Amino acid sequence: MKDKFFKSGEHWVWFNAGAIAISLVMVVGLILLIAVRGLSHFWPADVVVFETQGVDGQTQFAMGEIYGEEVPKGQDPEVAKQILLKTGNRDLYGLDFRWLKIKEIVAQTRRDDVMVLERREWGNFYGFLKSVNVDGSEFANSDSAEANQQLELLIDRANELHEQVKEIEKDDIGSINYDIEQLRLERRRLQLEDADTPEAIAEIREQETKLNAEFEVLQAKMNELYRDAKRDSVVMESIDGKTVTINGMDIVMAFQPNQMGLFSKIGHYFKKAAEFIWDEPREANTEGGVFPAIFGTVMMVILMSIMVTPFGVVAAVYLHEYAKQGFVTRLIRIAVNNLAGVPSIVYGVFGLGFFVYFLGGSIDELFYPEAKPAPTFGTSGLLWASITLALLTLPVVIVSTEEGLSRIPKSIREGSLALGATKIETLWRTVLPMASPAMMTGLILAIARAAGEVAPLMLVGVVKLAPTLPVDGNFPFVHLERKFMHLGFHIYDVGFQSPNVEAARPLVYATAFLLVLVIILLNITAIKIRNRLREKYKSLEH
Repeated sequence: MKDKFFKSGEHWVWFNAGAIAISLVMVVGLILLIAVRGLSHFWPADVVVFETQGVDGQTQFAMGEIYGEEVPKGQDPEVAKQILLKTGNRDLYGLDFRWLKIKEIVAQTRRDDVMVLERREWGNFYGFLKSVNVDGSEFANSDSAEANQQLELLIDRANELHEQVKEIEKDDIGSINYDIEQLRLERRRLQLEDADTPEAIAEIREQETKLNAEFEVLQAKMNELYRDAKRDSVVMESIDGKTVTINGMDIVMAFQPNQMGLFSKIGHYFKKAAEFIWDEPREANTEGGVFPAIFGTVMMVILMSIMVTPFGVVAAVYLHEYAKQGFVTRLIRIAVNNLAGVPSIVYGVFGLGFFVYFLGGSIDELFYPEAKPAPTFGTSGLLWASITLALLTLPVVIVSTEEGLSRIPKSIREGSLALGATKIETLWRTVLPMASPAMMTGLILAIARAAGEVAPLMLVGVVKLAPTLPVDGNFPFVHLERKFMHLGFHIYDVGFQSPNVEAARPLVYATAFLLVLVIILLNITAIKIRNRLREKYKSLEH
């Protein structure tokens, strides 16, 4: 019976099934690990007060969120075990975290009056509300209900003022600065063409005067908003008795985690998660959101897909339908397959040298001489990053498309030609539609690889923080020459370049999980399109 089982080859079926099951469990487990460690960052943890006594007998107090426990390697757990405490208050202590030895802890309590302020600078502040100063009126914490109500109104007003300031800075003033720069380039272009007549220069100056007047109006409005924002403040006291006055404009959110119920914490959790998705980063990418990175990643993948698909399909059609099958064709296929194994950083170096310096420099020389020596397309940007990744994923699309073309029965081509269609009509109306599911398979594989690439992007376009998105309200609205943010590079930057490693660690997991979700959503979209095409042309295969 045993010999029959092995001779039938059934054991290989079970072996493959077990390997696939183990792989699925490992993949799902990895994603769950990333999700739990990343998404738990947004949950409002309780703030604990510790009373410690050192070897000198001096009593000290520390307050913050417990992040974990650790025993230094090679030391006795009973003596050296310690906990990592997020104390915040970086403006007071210089660091967000500190280690507490458990053997030195005398008491551990939870105070309901602890308040956490999320700030735009210096991270969180953990302390106790002393007073709220609104428009010259002081509301002491002795009347906690009134003070908390005024604090809530203060934060709402501060966030509204901040949004107004950001809108003026990025949209209105940004648009004016862009127009002024275009006028400067126009004046330079006229000089290079010896067309800077007094009439042309006078017209440019008139437009500059108009724009400068608009800028002065917006600048006055900005100054007024800043004055309004600085009128309110909050006085907080730390656990060691230090008093700090915090300007209302610097506060993003205030909450008391030790008083929050389950539903309040759930509401806070989703609010923070939404902020992470839709807001811009701050505090060296360790606070705020990652929306510019999400936007840059999706836009780069879409541009890469638009570029790689036609080139890959044309190359595959030529190799399979037109090229004479022989030694040269086999050599080309071997070269295409070998290109898929080239390290991605090599593509980055090639993209930097050929696309950025050669093509981009040539474009600047021909079309943007007025901007020199500052480069326009002769520097890393979204366009060159997309083309580089299109080149990187081109072999995948070629191989998948050619495999799809080889599966189409020869009789379909012959039938089309027999009915009077030309070869190009047969390809366009019959063969390519039937091979479209295979093209989509190649595109899915290309998206899966390109969306997670980081090494080549570091050379051809991605940056730590992009001041503006590649899409805005200034003509031509889509600016492919601009640098952009990317989720993969954001993970690298936060995880390895952050000055505050412990604070950044949860964001590494959260961003990684978000990148996985973006890739899954892009792939699901492509898979749905492929399945619809497969069902549409399924009947033609029989």
